[in-house]
Amino acid sequence: QVQLVESGGGLVQPGGSLRLACAASGFTLKNYAIGWFRQAPGKAREGIACIGTGDKIITYADSVKGRFTISRDSTKDAVHLQMNSLKPEDTAVYYCCGRHRISGAEYWGQGTQVTVSS
Repeated sequence: QVQLVESGGGLVQPGGSLRLACAASGFTLKNYAIGWFRQAPGKAREGIACIGTGDKIITYADSVKGRFTISRDSTKDAVHLQMNSLKPEDTAVYYCCGRHRISGAEYWGQGTQVTVSS
């Protein structure tokens, strides 16, 4: 089955850190741009970070810039989202999305819950 799988979510105190991972099942991430999105209850899904297939194009939403870092681990065929200085407003379900650089085929994961609370 072709799908993306997120992991690494959980409960963390404000100011803490989490590292999310996005891995593929049934295909390789090599030719896919990967984006991280999040959706808080009652809010629209928000794109927060993206890394291109060549890893040279990396973008962040203003809401996470300077606190989150997206990176690709080619040896493990995964994309990580390092989240530091977490705030309660970062609480959301986090999703990764992969888009093939040529065909445009797109896959989404099921999401992982991140809760920032004391």
